[in-house]
Amino acid sequence: MDLHDRFFGRGTPTLGGPPVANPAIERPLSLQLLFDAPLDLDPDALTLALRTYHPELAAATAELLAVPRQGPPDGHPENDSGPGLIGLVGWGRHVVKLIGVNGPMPENVVELCVRPAHYDDELKQDAYRAAAHVLLYYAGYEDDPLERYVALAAAAGALARFGGVVVMNEDARTSVPAAVLLPHDEDEGDMLTSLRSFPIPFLYGGFVKLEVEGVPGVWMRTYGNSQLGLPDLAFHAGDHHEGTFAFNTFGNMLEYLRDSGRPFAPGHTMQVGPDTYFRLRDPAEGECYLESDGEMLVCERITAAEINTPQ
Repeated sequence: MDLHDRFFGRGTPTLGGPPVANPAIERPLSLQLLFDAPLDLDPDALTLALRTYHPELAAATAELLAVPRQGPPDGHPENDSGPGLIGLVGWGRHVVKLIGVNGPMPENVVELCVRPAHYDDELKQDAYRAAAHVLLYYAGYEDDPLERYVALAAAAGALARFGGVVVMNEDARTSVPAAVLLPHDEDEGDMLTSLRSFPIPFLYGGFVKLEVEGVPGVWMRTYGNSQLGLPDLAFHAGDHHEGTFAFNTFGNMLEYLRDSGRPFAPGHTMQVGPDTYFRLRDPAEGECYLESDGEMLVCERITAAEINTPQ
């Protein structure tokens, strides 16, 4: 089985054998990595970066195949792409497809993910000027969507050593500095535990503030949680200063849902802080800015006396 066949899911995976993409995954999770220079990836160097990332990746492999330059479709010169590559990285039950392009990502996609992100403007400008990008798609055999994202983040962390600037999640409309995914001293050699403990709205889901014309205050909401089997959440804040509160509260609520397996539903009430209480509702008619690929629940403040009281 050559790399090209295995990349497209043709072949049978075997224990200790080369990775084979899982053809049964119809909508794979994905992360995108922006680079500050044309791609200079070597499979042996990438394999070493993977194996030194974490002990669980000690037997990881990386394979790459050069792809010739693709000319632009008729009438669409902006879609011209330089020479690139495809590849597979794998370890254990995990397989990640890699598509590298020596050219920028579409401007609208980068803007969607970079503009609302919470890091310094200088790095955002580097992202806008990115010379190349790599698309990562989960193609392995792990069922838990969070573990799938952890595998993608680990692969992105290994790739970040080769000039990565920013890691994006287009489905979640968010991005983080690529350096965040590199091992750090405070991780004590256990970067995978750090990736598993990321608040969901940090990378695996997105957190965005929206100023809506004609609506006072600031809407704060998540994107992309349906990929994790979770609802998106929204909160109408008085101003931007409530961003940290909303981000932390959303993260805690989503972690509770994952840990407990219990669903939220419109009408549910809950205490989310020492003196803060929410009732959940569906988006109202006209709140088109709260549209979601999955379920969206709006968090509205109530008093302590309204807890467990039907609306």
